[in-house]
Amino acid sequence: MTRPEAFFRAAARVGGASSDFDLNPDLPLPAGRSPAPAGVLVACLPAPGGPAVLLTRRSARLRHHPGQIAFPGGKVEPGDDGAVGAALREAEEEIGLPRGAVEVLGSLPVHETVTGFSVTPVLAWVGEGFEPRPDPSEVDEVFALPLAVAADPANYRIEHRLWRGQRRRYYALPWGPWYIWGATARILRGLAERLAP
Repeated sequence: MTRPEAFFRAAARVGGASSDFDLNPDLPLPAGRSPAPAGVLVACLPAPGGPAVLLTRRSARLRHHPGQIAFPGGKVEPGDDGAVGAALREAEEEIGLPRGAVEVLGSLPVHETVTGFSVTPVLAWVGEGFEPRPDPSEVDEVFALPLAVAADPANYRIEHRLWRGQRRRYYALPWGPWYIWGATARILRGLAERLAP
């Protein structure tokens, strides 16, 4: 399969950081906030319908964000090589993606979440032949979102819900049976901006 060149160039495109607060200027920022560093792997791979981005559906048994759609990744731990190391470690633990199968291309600007993380999206290419092996304690499902769907800004919408007694707006990307929203959808929306010609 031909590599998606726009994806390979995305990390080099200019763009600023994003935040869960971007769409919610009226939400008060937490006093003295100090977001914890984290890394997620935005991995593109060959798929039957064209290149696609790997996503997971978090286990319904997890305490935080059960059942939500997410990238493999998590908090930077001691011993990680920063956000890149955290993203690679977590992808190996969560879905069985060997580090040796991953070509790291660079990173997108940091995204600050309302839950107190400063997330670095790490762009990567995964070659042919990867078969996910989800850890059932963390992941209920692994699926591939077509890059063409993620790259089209028209597929995103802004929705809202009550959060801690206030209306909170967020990006959403419904696709098939999956409802991608929040930080994951915002990071994908930022990727779409960088994939534009």
